[in-house]
Amino acid sequence: MNDMTVGVRLRAAIDCTFRAHDGAEIFYRHWPAVAAPSRGAIVMFHRGHEHSGRMAHLPDELELPDFDFFAWDQRGHGQSPGARGDAPSFGTLVRDVQTFVDHLAQTHGIAQQDIGIVAQSVGAVIVATWVHDYAPAIRAMVLASPAFRVKLYVPLALPGLKLARKLRGNFFIQSYVKAKLLTHDPERIATYDADPLLSRSISVNVLLGLQEAADRIVADAQAITVPTQVLISGADWVVHHAPQHAFFDRLGSREKERHVLHGFLHDTLGERDRAPAVARVRSFVTRAFAAPPVLADLLDADQYGPTREEADALAARLPALSPRGLYWASTRASLRLGGVLSDGVRLGRETGFDSGATLDYVYRNRTGGRTLLGRMIDRNYLDAIGWRGIRQRKLDVEELLRDATLRLRAAGVPVHVVDIAAGHGRYVLDAVGIGAERPDSILLRDYAARNVERGTALIRDRGLTDIARFELGDALDRRTLAAIAPRPTLAVVSGIYELVPENAPVRESLAGLADALAPGGYLVYTGQPWHPQLELIARALTSHRGTAWVMRRRTQQELDQLVRAAGFRKVAQRVGESGIFTASLAQRVV
Repeated sequence: MNDMTVGVRLRAAIDCTFRAHDGAEIFYRHWPAVAAPSRGAIVMFHRGHEHSGRMAHLPDELELPDFDFFAWDQRGHGQSPGARGDAPSFGTLVRDVQTFVDHLAQTHGIAQQDIGIVAQSVGAVIVATWVHDYAPAIRAMVLASPAFRVKLYVPLALPGLKLARKLRGNFFIQSYVKAKLLTHDPERIATYDADPLLSRSISVNVLLGLQEAADRIVADAQAITVPTQVLISGADWVVHHAPQHAFFDRLGSREKERHVLHGFLHDTLGERDRAPAVARVRSFVTRAFAAPPVLADLLDADQYGPTREEADALAARLPALSPRGLYWASTRASLRLGGVLSDGVRLGRETGFDSGATLDYVYRNRTGGRTLLGRMIDRNYLDAIGWRGIRQRKLDVEELLRDATLRLRAAGVPVHVVDIAAGHGRYVLDAVGIGAERPDSILLRDYAARNVERGTALIRDRGLTDIARFELGDALDRRTLAAIAPRPTLAVVSGIYELVPENAPVRESLAGLADALAPGGYLVYTGQPWHPQLELIARALTSHRGTAWVMRRRTQQELDQLVRAAGFRKVAQRVGESGIFTASLAQRVV
């Protein structure tokens, strides 16, 4: 097989595959440790257009004989399937990383805490997004010339590509990058130009998804606490430096390093004189594995830290006559007007934009309003990025509910479902009310009598009165949660913790669920680690309490720590394409 790798290699690679969530067989290479016992694994992610063979020199050059090395061919690249340079979405690539890491645990026995990452360019952005969104407990990561912003050299290129995609759908762009702009190494230039496995194109879907994810990750790099080394090529013609520095400056990692490699082109770890860069990587990885895993304690992140400061700033009143004060006053006035015409806006103003009634309206996604203008306003409202994310969250919760139900059935355990803050209960009834997933019992609870009334009617309409009931209940009260009967084997908490800024009530709620669930039972929980419209929500929308809807974001790592502290182990996660909402599945272990 002609992989066009460079130079003579001492370690021999084993060709392998793993199956992605959609059935795609992703190719990867495994270089086993040559010194026993293995201390862990270095997982490598190549730059755009390339494949794992272009990183095959690193297992030797890094001189870490007691580590296994792995490197994939990203889907649409190398020996992996898919149109060249394409993927269903950028989020699919991020999910592929999680599936890859799960595969390494199941097939090779490598725990997350024994993994170090070395990633270049586009691969570095994919990995950084994965670490931000999934909060894996890996030991360390090295990001070489991360492609947080590609140099497109055409004025207004990104807006133009967005418009063209809207008009034409997905299409492909040929790379302008020549090998001589990547490295000064003549052998790597020659093999790059002759490599039949290289892809010279990238789809506009992947390119725009890359940029959207990169902007989000750079803006919210404080959420990343994994020990991180960033290598920046000083003479890079392919990507911009400023976002790389901004990312590093905002990183929440206590252990972090930045090295600017003057004169280096974009292929940082494939440059002619790369020995000093490789030595820095070796030193960083060695030190990370010589010490216990570095895990930031975020159980008190509601008291201090970036998300607390962010929420406090959003809660602060603006001077009425300041430019921002006038802007948000006019926004609130436009919503009042919109509420006269739009059914969705009116419902949000009456019950709160975070209420169960509002969420049920968003789930149904049917335009309503007075006059054509009102229906147009309502459609624009329902198509807001947050509401699109909510609908995706519903699908993700339903998928995890079905997954947990099948796990319980396979173990011969009865399925008793409880949702402690169900709203109208639509997503639970949609997920487990029919077919093989039909549970033995369903208990829906909510704080609002109106929601209980509407949810009871929905149960009746679905013909589920034989197994389902709806009752008033406080989702944050440990005592009443612990007393739920019959004892649940599958609990759901969706959308409520995002509305509670303090961690103490959330911990009480999780403790109540832990008391209620038998060991081996499952918990589906949701989070909101990111939102691009926090100020709009805080300054213009009201909550179900009738006050300003000010949210304190919880990073996925903080949320997972709260769940783990209550005695659960996360086993699966889904993330919406925009990164706003997550849905996770955890199992009761203690």
